[in-house]
Amino acid sequence: MTAEPTPTAAPVAARLSFLDRLLAVWILLAMGLGLGLGRLVPGLGDALAKVSVTGVSLPIALGLLVMMYPVLAKVRYDRLDSVTRDRRLLVPSLAVNWLLGPAVMFALAWIFLPDLPEYRTGLIIVGLARCIAMVVLWNDLAGGDREAAAVLVALNSAFQVLAFSALGWFYLRVLPGWLGLEQTTLDISVWEIARSVLLFLGIPLVAGFATRRIGEKAKGRAWYETELIPRIGPFALYGLLFTIVVLFALQGDAITSRPLDVARIALPLLVYFALVWAGSMALGKAAGLDHPRATTLAFTAAGNNFELAIAVAIATFGATSGQALAGVVGPLIEVPVLIGLVHVALAARRYFPGSEPVRAPAAAAEEKGSAHV
Repeated sequence: MTAEPTPTAAPVAARLSFLDRLLAVWILLAMGLGLGLGRLVPGLGDALAKVSVTGVSLPIALGLLVMMYPVLAKVRYDRLDSVTRDRRLLVPSLAVNWLLGPAVMFALAWIFLPDLPEYRTGLIIVGLARCIAMVVLWNDLAGGDREAAAVLVALNSAFQVLAFSALGWFYLRVLPGWLGLEQTTLDISVWEIARSVLLFLGIPLVAGFATRRIGEKAKGRAWYETELIPRIGPFALYGLLFTIVVLFALQGDAITSRPLDVARIALPLLVYFALVWAGSMALGKAAGLDHPRATTLAFTAAGNNFELAIAVAIATFGATSGQALAGVVGPLIEVPVLIGLVHVALAARRYFPGSEPVRAPAAAAEEKGSAHV
């Protein structure tokens, strides 16, 4: 019997469901709808922002919870020990997330925005807020290792609580002082950061773990994988699209009224995502990781926790500040760029010999009776 050849990008794309194949289109439409609503409906942004949780609009918080729950319900928690023993994954992830990532964003912010201190500070804050939310969905769509993503997101959460304030002090006050640059003060408590982590990771993680534990115990793993997961899986994408609509409705006026400022903020963000994602993917391959874990390393390194960044900017500098606008532009650039990188990651399988075929989550959800990847 001959080994089945490693699939190319074309057959992988052909197996994508209609929803997955056009996901970039749905995201762009959701962004456009949100921006349009924010501009055309007077007072909508204020109404959406009135009720907030840890500084984040309640509708956005609900959308993120709906988005993350199905992905975390798919995690095989009995396999996590194999991830925690993989130093080839854990060490590079921590190094890129907490040493390289913030340093790259600091450098790009000063290179591209030396004359715009508010936007520059906002970008540095975005670089300090390592991703714990949307990355689980990008990783899932790109065929990444779901269990590895759960472990790395949990590690990022712990480091975020412990290191965010200290890194903010270092990159906004200490390092600029050493370099003779303008200094900024960031006043944010550890408890405020912990609340954000507990909300956006803790709740869906506990819910996902409980769903798998109870579901498998009641009806078995085969039923859980082939019956329940396909039913709840699509809600991750629905939650993503809803979150995008609300997010851009909140800031539609600010974004559309200052297009040149948005463009200047967007440029270093584009460079950041390209550099960190591609560098992390290459690092994973050089470290001998397989495609799923290299993909997980790349997405967990390149993504940022825009919920926390926006909340910190608003709490410290005000909702109408340049720092807050920079935080909002973050997902405006990150969302379409990372969905594009999902397709790049799928195509990159050819450079990882021995990778098994991967099916996109939504495609597998449409095929009852088959295991959900």
